Amino acid sequence: MTKVEKKRTKLAKGYRPSKDEKFMGVKQQEYFRQKLETWKSDIIDQTKGTIEFLQGENVSHPDMADTASANADRQLELRSRDRQRKLISKIDKALTRIENGSYGYCEETGDPIRLGRLDARPIATLSIEAQEMHERGERASR
Repeated sequence: MTKVEKKRTKLAKGYRPSKDEKFMGVKQQEYFRQKLETWKSDIIDQTKGTIEFLQGENVSHPDMADTASANADRQLELRSRDRQRKLISKIDKALTRIENGSYGYCEETGDPIRLGRLDARPIATLSIEAQEMHERGERASR
């Protein structure tokens, strides 16, 4: 059994991180690790299904409009899968941050990111305040 496996705990069903417990303690880290791994697994399963569908699909239809529509649908699906691929990369980075102890802390300020934000967007790297400042800066530069 590795150090990581020893460190992992089985969480009680229905466990939710609370601000009353130590921020990014073992339970919270395990909660977010499981959430991220489940999300990643779901994306991979969806991608496998898409690949099987696209491989089995006949893009040549008797009607040119049907062929064009099928090609447009195919392109949309491929763009969606590319976004999912990028999301998997962000999930992997979040899992790495859990392992190295930096998960849950804002990359700009070093302050803890609110649990509600992490629960809603577990790949978040910025606190809400830092994200808002970043977005204001982007708008100003346009």
